[in-house]
Amino acid sequence: MRAVIQRVSCAEVLIDNVRTGAIKQGLLVLLAVHAKDTDQDVRWMCDKIIRLRIFDDLQGKMNLSLLDTSGEMLVVSQFTLFGDCRKGRRPSWSQAARPDLARELYQDFIDTICRKGITVQTGEFQARMEVRLTNDGPVTLLLDSYKTF
Repeated sequence: MRAVIQRVSCAEVLIDNVRTGAIKQGLLVLLAVHAKDTDQDVRWMCDKIIRLRIFDDLQGKMNLSLLDTSGEMLVVSQFTLFGDCRKGRRPSWSQAARPDLARELYQDFIDTICRKGITVQTGEFQARMEVRLTNDGPVTLLLDSYKTF
């Protein structure tokens, strides 16, 4: 499982100019599912993201997590995070999960985050979406459950 995490002061996702999800302060998570991912990858990714200490404390030091700040999360499915551009000019998507597995684990990710008490908004799986955000910091991090980076 792979994610791009952005600390935001606001973010929204639109489909055909209709807002399907929006948050104020929190995290925008662009999420991709690998072909070999399991529920163990979902649990690892959820726990890692909600506990990342990337929000400022009273002294301005990044020392608080999403749980500490009662921030929100906008989750957007983005299989292109597994695009392999090392060879040729057209990305290979061979590492990305097939839609049935990806949809299941994407939904498991959302459900797991909700059970942790986080307010979650989403895009729509396999839809063409427009994502708007105001990156706070900017703070942008990359996570991979296989720890390849």
